[in-house]
Amino acid sequence: MQAQTDHPSEQQLVGFHDFVRATLAAWKVPGAAVAVVKDGAVILSQGFGLRDVEQGLAVTPETLFAIGSCTKAFTATAMGILVDEGKLAWDAPVRTYLPSFTLHDPVATERMTPRDLVTHRSGLPRHDFVWYGSPFTRQELFDRLRYLQPSKDFRAVWQYQNLMYMAAGYLVGQIAGCEWEEFVQRRILQPLGMQNSNFSVRISQESADFALPYLERGDEVRKIPFRTLDSVGPAGSINSGISEMAQWLLLNLNKGACGSTRIISEPSLAQIHTPQMVVQEPIKYTELFPGSYGMGWMIQAYRGHLMLHHGGGIDGFSALTSFLPQDNLGVVVLTNLNGTSVPWILTCHIYDRLLGFAQLPWSERLKKETAEIKEAAEKGKQQQVAERKTGTRLSHPLAEYTGDFAHPGYGVFSVVLEGDGLRAFYNSTSFPLGHYHYDVFELVWELFDQRLKVTFFADAKGNLSSFSVPLEPTVEDIIFTRMPDKHMREKQFLEKFVGTYKVLGLDLVISLKEGDTLVAVVPGQPEYQLIPDRGTTFTFKGLSGFRLEFKLNDAGGVIAAEITQPAGVFTAQRIDE
Repeated sequence: MQAQTDHPSEQQLVGFHDFVRATLAAWKVPGAAVAVVKDGAVILSQGFGLRDVEQGLAVTPETLFAIGSCTKAFTATAMGILVDEGKLAWDAPVRTYLPSFTLHDPVATERMTPRDLVTHRSGLPRHDFVWYGSPFTRQELFDRLRYLQPSKDFRAVWQYQNLMYMAAGYLVGQIAGCEWEEFVQRRILQPLGMQNSNFSVRISQESADFALPYLERGDEVRKIPFRTLDSVGPAGSINSGISEMAQWLLLNLNKGACGSTRIISEPSLAQIHTPQMVVQEPIKYTELFPGSYGMGWMIQAYRGHLMLHHGGGIDGFSALTSFLPQDNLGVVVLTNLNGTSVPWILTCHIYDRLLGFAQLPWSERLKKETAEIKEAAEKGKQQQVAERKTGTRLSHPLAEYTGDFAHPGYGVFSVVLEGDGLRAFYNSTSFPLGHYHYDVFELVWELFDQRLKVTFFADAKGNLSSFSVPLEPTVEDIIFTRMPDKHMREKQFLEKFVGTYKVLGLDLVISLKEGDTLVAVVPGQPEYQLIPDRGTTFTFKGLSGFRLEFKLNDAGGVIAAEITQPAGVFTAQRIDE
């Protein structure tokens, strides 16, 4: 690793330390680490503030922070290395390498390329609730992509999307014959000397020097739990310190070489650094030209100088990695506060100094912008209060709103009684559910101060069968359908229904497949899978309006099956007992 050296530009940073400390105090950020590289040398590498407030431990250049989505450029670079080896082509269909790759949009399924995966043009919006805190493996997340609704046409617009980067990392692993983590470690981190960087916050917490995550809520800054990102790792799971991230900047500024070691070819890295999609966002400040996205990098001009950058934000951490290729200059800022603007403020302040510009009031600008966002959020809360209908009641007893509800892409949402109210459990997070009005509840995500409306629906029989919740605001509300009680999926419960029943002179045979699925067969008709509903009632898969209820005697034995269909209700007597 290259050490900090004397450099003419260091004189331009005199007084910068005081600016950092004042900025951290103004934004209530516990700690930060800053590295600056210029002309192939590290001219600044220093920690500020505290990595652990309670124990008073200081940030150092080696302190590990979560870099969040700054990870994406590592994933794109890994793909570029495979392109160099002839194992991957940017513009071949993903299905060339992963035949099972399937999206909701059949056109995107067939035409999606590795380049599309890392340029945010899949047509899918974020759908972040699918992976956030999810128990799914990377393979399971990959398999669930087909159930996620797009919000735009394929390649129509730029929409930031983490799951496609997960898919890109999965692709890297499948081609390389190892996990994405192993490939990035072996082909990028090790050659750069990034020995302490890792891919899981669990590993960070085993080190001697790591930052704790913090969140500001109201006037209080408090420690929060680490967020594990293993399954969606290629989108944002790397943890690193500035002394090692400085080497990553130098690699990008040196066109893919680290000293005499070539990690990625210059043409492949140039592709990664080249604009691929226009970012259709309004220009807020005259110093920033319209932006585009390369592969893992935002690309725009800062005060007339070409700048590549990418932010990273995950629970309790905010980061920014950036460089000016034409000026051979780069900056990385890592902090341990959730959603803070400090990385951008410090980065721009450094560029202003080293480019010889008057320093812009970024802190004041972003304070104003933050206040406006908070004001808008508060107005939104007040509007929700005003829209609430008072004096309404639930249509069913509170206990009937409980149970497990599933969506094929998002997984299982569980609702349980908690005292006189309800609590929802989704992935690794629990949420209080307060009655809002009628059959609508308010889900409160306390960590991020969000409030979502959960609307329950009854089926034609009057049973609460599903609910909707706007987990992804750019598409229709996500519908979760009630799952049968867990015991209805157990072999011990199902096998007592196995047998032969007589109906209209025909034998109806009920059998058990794979230990957890009942099927019904009548001579001359196809086999029908029975889907658990509730009690001893099952529905017929693929048939609307058909259901079968097993009838029991006083001893709990099965004596008949009552079949309901549009033509009427038929009773099939059990004849094998």
